[in-house]
Amino acid sequence: MRTLVSPGALRSPRGKVVYGVVFACTLAVFVLAFMFPLYWVITGAMKSPQELAQTPATLVPHEWHPETFADAWDQLSLGKYFLNTLVVAGGAWLAQLAIDVPAAFALSKLRPKFGNVVLGLMLATLMLPATALLVPTYVTVTDLPLLHLNLINSPTAVWLPAAANAFNIYLLKRFFDQIPDELIEAARIDGAGPVRTLWRIILPISRPILAVVSILAVVTAWKDFIWPLLVFPDTEKQTLSVMLQRVAIDMPLNVLVAGMVLASLPMVALFLAFQRQILAGLTAGSIKG
Repeated sequence: MRTLVSPGALRSPRGKVVYGVVFACTLAVFVLAFMFPLYWVITGAMKSPQELAQTPATLVPHEWHPETFADAWDQLSLGKYFLNTLVVAGGAWLAQLAIDVPAAFALSKLRPKFGNVVLGLMLATLMLPATALLVPTYVTVTDLPLLHLNLINSPTAVWLPAAANAFNIYLLKRFFDQIPDELIEAARIDGAGPVRTLWRIILPISRPILAVVSILAVVTAWKDFIWPLLVFPDTEKQTLSVMLQRVAIDMPLNVLVAGMVLASLPMVALFLAFQRQILAGLTAGSIKG
């Protein structure tokens, strides 16, 4: 195998030193690129409004104001909006698992007639910009077909559109494709139907990809702005992202930044807690075995 630097050169004393320096510099650049924005927003929340707005900006606050986070929690009523966002994100997560997992299982293992056509039509929706779907989706939730219900100011206005996620269905199908058909056949011989097979066999061995889909579903719903802005005109039912934008004009800048930091903490903690499962899920579907 040809490489830019030969293995022999890397094993030499000079090669080891050069490799170590290049690796350390590259690692430092990536750490700085990812960690500096976090440092900037956290320290910005602890500056005074005047220092935060001044030019040039200061890397280290002249005076530390950690009480800004408590002020943001009280002045922005973050507890209420955290609950609103949790309901929206949790419902969207459950809706996606309830719809996308059976759909992917059916396309992968049950192989219905015209299944490839259905999958192709699903994937074709990914070619459409999200803004192009806003108007038809909004018209649908204001007058739900057959039931004629208006879902505005209801979390179901977010849950139902989120459930039809072509990208997650494709991820799940690719993972299910790697599961040997012999397992499905053995379950069928033992008298298990499709639902029991999915519940007892497929789901227990699909935890990595379910973790990936869950993280994607929760993070997308948590940070979404345009759609919640449209379907939650009632300020008491808005999510964090919509509320922060609404109060941005009247709120002190450091309090607003502190609110943004607090709003992002659950997603950062969620990723740190499940990063191993996420990485395992992203790579599991790409290995045939």
